[in-house]
Parts: sequence; C-alpha cells; structure tokens
Amino acid sequence: CPGWSTKVCLCPFLPVHPLHISTHLYIIQHPAEENKVLRTVPLLAACLPQDKCKVKIGRRFSEERDPELSTVCQKSGTLILYPGADAANLEEFILDSPVYPSTIIIIDGTWSQAKDIFYKNSLFRLPKQVQLKTNISSQYVIRMQPTNRCLSTLECAAVALSILEKNSYIQETLLRPLRALCSFQLQHGAQIRLSKEHLLKNGLYPKPMPKNKRKLRKMELLMNSVKI
Repeated sequence: CPGWSTKVCLCPFLPVHPLHISTHLYIIQHPAEENKVLRTVPLLAACLPQDKCKVKIGRRFSEERDPELSTVCQKSGTLILYPGADAANLEEFILDSPVYPSTIIIIDGTWSQAKDIFYKNSLFRLPKQVQLKTNISSQYVIRMQPTNRCLSTLECAAVALSILEKNSYIQETLLRPLRALCSFQLQHGAQIRLSKEHLLKNGLYPKPMPKNKRKLRKMELLMNSVKI
C-alpha cells in the first residue's frame, strides 16, 4: 500500500528532553518485531533516557547468554509485566510491597510470541509477575489486536511507568507520538484495524475458521470474551 510506509517525522511530538524517571525498563523483544514497519518500541525508547530503557532482542535468554539480564531478574525490586492467574494488580502490589520496584520487564511481540518467551525462559519467572487493571482501549488502531483490551508495548509501558513513578504526565507524554503516528498513517491510506475479538463477534472476520482444534478453541474463547 503506497501510503502505508510514508515517512513521517515524529520529533515534534516527542518530549524536548527524555523523561526523568527512576524506574529501569527492560523490553524483551521477539526478533520478528525488529523488522515491523509500525513498531512502538522505538517511540518509547526515544522518550526515555538511554540508561533507563534497554531493549534485548531474542527468543531464549539464560544466565550464560545474558548475565546482566539474569542479575536483573534475580533482584527483589524487579517486576515482569505479564497477565495471568499468578499476576498481581500492579497498583495494588506497590501499596503492600516491602521493596519498592526499581525495574520492570515487558515482553514485546504478538501474544503467542510473548507467551513463548515467558514460558520457555525460566529467568522470567523469577521476578514478581504483575498485570495492569485498566479500562483504557488501545489507541494503536493501525495494528490488529487479539481483543479490545489488549494494549501495545508502548501503551503498557506508559501505564506501568505512570503508576510506578506516580506521575500521570508520563502516560500522556508517551502516548502523544503514538497518537501522531496513527493519525498520520490514517491520513495516508491506512485503515483502522478492529480487534480480532470484535470481528469474530460481529461476523466480520475475513478468514475461514481454522481446522486445527487448538486454534479453533482460541477463536471460540475470543468470541465469548474469555481471557486466553
């Protein structure tokens, strides 16, 4: 699509100086995300100090492969943002935590890629697992999300950092370039991508239902708004 890859300078929408934060953010990025045209992690990194935002690319991590990350995962002040039955609500967790979190890890990839990284790397089950309880809908409308509740990596980081830093200005500042990116792309031929959940519920999903039973079950759960 000619308009899809139109170049745009988002510098006017970035903070003049990197945001002052005390939290260290580690983004664990699936290699497939690195080549996506419309990624949110570069926007996130452009808003934060280099020493507070590190991006690690890969599928498998261990103490031998990445001693720095291994050390970070073993610290009591490290959290990993990954939803699930064992995940605490971030806002509630910091109220009772004896050690205030100093680092948060976020996995960047599709849901299946993130799940693969989380469960196949024992390092990522060492930090306290947390999740966001938020009613905001994703503003990353030019990329399809599995459900209406899913947020992009930048949006997750924006919400998490605003909670940890107790500063709502952080969320607004980080979302500004994302809104600008989406607005520009929509003006140049991109279309709003409704979530897979919305398309399935309204009979608008353009592809045939999968024959694989496991994938079909996932589709059925989406249609019934069950968390997967």
